[in-house]
Amino acid sequence: DKKIQVLKVLRELTGLGLKEAKDMIDNLPKDIKEDMPKEEAQNMKGKLEEVGATVELT
Repeated sequence: DKKIQVLKVLRELTGLGLKEAKDMIDNLPKDIKEDMPKEEAQNMKGKLEEVGATVELT
């Protein structure tokens, strides 16, 4: 299931607990992380997109 894979990657990238990550996914769109280097943001975006997430960098 795509949602489970996205949840796993989101938790790996952010350090969020299971409940917090699930709440974030259930209430999209959401900012995952703010004020980070562009390279780090692009890396995070790529990892999430690999498992089927749609990500927008702003």
